[in-house]
Amino acid sequence: MIEALRDWMIESFSTLSESFDPVRDTIDIGIVAFAVYWLLILIKGTRAEQMVAGLLIVVFFWLISVQAELATVSFILDNFLSWGVLIVIVIFQRDIRRVLTRVGLGVFASNSGHGVQAIEEIVRACQSLAQRRVGALLVIQRDLELDEHMELGTRVDAELSRDLLLALFLPYSPLHDGAVVVRESRIAAAGCILPLALGAKISSTLGTRHRAALGIAEESDAIAVVVSEETGRISLVQGSEITEDLDGPQLRQLLLQLTGVMQEDATEPTRERNAKEGVKSVAATLQSESR
Repeated sequence: MIEALRDWMIESFSTLSESFDPVRDTIDIGIVAFAVYWLLILIKGTRAEQMVAGLLIVVFFWLISVQAELATVSFILDNFLSWGVLIVIVIFQRDIRRVLTRVGLGVFASNSGHGVQAIEEIVRACQSLAQRRVGALLVIQRDLELDEHMELGTRVDAELSRDLLLALFLPYSPLHDGAVVVRESRIAAAGCILPLALGAKISSTLGTRHRAALGIAEESDAIAVVVSEETGRISLVQGSEITEDLDGPQLRQLLLQLTGVMQEDATEPTRERNAKEGVKSVAATLQSESR
């Protein structure tokens, strides 16, 4: 086995030295390294990460069995790997779709269409719901359409407002159990059923709303805001990351950054000034209500 491995290394080194081109091969290796690194970043924290690690271990043992001329083991592993790609595609089609979707979003990104006033209405509604210990799940659509998830809910297409959000999430509402989808500063649908995130790394303390928020955020580029019914805490989910225990100003700051409103307003002084005045006005109103 050691001699076979040595011969393989000598042959590989000889072939490399004969056909090596510094410029071409450096570019080639750099592109492959970047692609692998980018792929690892995308699958980090998902089920695909564990699957890739398992496949690498299988490939490692397959290489050893080939070099050691273990006919039976190499035959079994060879057949397994030949079908392994198809098995991975079938089992992890959701993760593959999420990765390809993010690739497309990176090329064809567009404006999410959310404004400062819409963010303020969402923040005020979440604060009121948190104070009353009323559970809520709010999904803010960005570039990727969420029509397939809205089909399972009730179409609303109404102007986004704090009062309407409260009415939808209060316990006596028939739509309070599902998620509300916000699109282009309007309430597009309510009572939507979202996919649940499943994985060993998800805390057992997270309830169904938080798992649904992680599920939709991992599958798309949407932002999910969750109000816990048990604790009254506000959480924000984006990608595979969850930020818990947010207050009103912190939630506002994150939503302004993630929806791109803050960056857009930075290039327009008038809108920025109006936004700041609106934020101060809402803050003053919330303070007076708390008193």
